[in-house]
Amino acid sequence: MLILTRKLNQKLIIDDNIEIVILESSKNSVKIGVRAPKGVHIYREEIYNEIKKSNKQAGNLDIHAIDNLGAGSKQTSFDFMKKLQKND
Repeated sequence: MLILTRKLNQKLIIDDNIEIVILESSKNSVKIGVRAPKGVHIYREEIYNEIKKSNKQAGNLDIHAIDNLGAGSKQTSFDFMKKLQKND
């Protein structure tokens, strides 16, 4: 981890295209500004962790539910094919 001391209005430049500016400093907090290309996503840590948690939950699939969906769609397809054959 790089640790730096910066004063008001001083900047950090990351990879030639991300700029971090110290906007305000008080006893218990620092206000910073971040300028980055549109494709760079910037999140507060707590929001980023919630996004990761939500994505992980969305990735946990119920295998039995998937099997049931597949069985239902096969049956529906089979019934549809039988109806088509009767109409020939």
